[in-house]
Amino acid sequence: MAGKNIVPKYGDLITVTYAALKALGGSGKNEEINEKAAELLVLPDEVLEIPHLNSSSLSEVNYRLAWARTLLKKHGAITNSERGVWSITPRFSDVTDVDGNAIEKAHHKSNSRKKDILIDENPEDIPEEVRPWRKRLYDVLVSMDPYAFERLTQRVLRECGFTQVEVTKKSGDGGIDGTGKLRINGFFSFNIAFQCKRYQGVVSSGDIRDFRGSLTTNIEKGVFITTGSFSKAAVEEASSPGKQQIDLIDGEEFITKLAEFGIGVKEVKDYEIDEEYFAKL
Repeated sequence: MAGKNIVPKYGDLITVTYAALKALGGSGKNEEINEKAAELLVLPDEVLEIPHLNSSSLSEVNYRLAWARTLLKKHGAITNSERGVWSITPRFSDVTDVDGNAIEKAHHKSNSRKKDILIDENPEDIPEEVRPWRKRLYDVLVSMDPYAFERLTQRVLRECGFTQVEVTKKSGDGGIDGTGKLRINGFFSFNIAFQCKRYQGVVSSGDIRDFRGSLTTNIEKGVFITTGSFSKAAVEEASSPGKQQIDLIDGEEFITKLAEFGIGVKEVKDYEIDEEYFAKL
């Protein structure tokens, strides 16, 4: 079985993350950066699908890439906007590449403790994708009753702009868990069908083909939602030319949507205590 030892090291991922942003024109979202980095490193599926700690919808590669972005940000090479877009800073606009190993070494030199989480426990230093609340919410989602998860999906789709969202009552529905309409700019609408897979593993290309095969002729768009992740083959199958396109929402994106819309979660404000300040008074 493939293990963590075949996953690229943090230093290499820091270097390739910067290269990926350069290749993307200087900016990109998490998913784009992850895909481009995997492409540049020519990572096989068996490596891309290794889960982080075997208990999350986040792969080990994407977990390390999240930290790579954070270290590049602390280095001043990249920054991110509130919309989740990462971009190369003006100071590095003419820098062709970076030495990821040197950046990692400089970080460890300034942080005496070394651990799987690379940054001291200031919440602001932890990448959004790996913050503890996301793992707790993930555990809640995978333990939900499957019909309750379908109702939760119904709520999320409505918040995303879908209307007439209905959940299929019983099994035997040919793989379709619900239907609805997506209205764009108030004028154009599409009939959609969705499938929810409350799942802790990797969705395969076969699952995508089975779902596509269940779509009737009046369905113009399919949406596949999972608490798990999608294999590279599944992503390719979903967007295969000449076939009905399937939109994919994995566990990480689903959790992000729950937070964005405040569904079952709320932001909590916290404070960091400057003990040195009080000691010197």
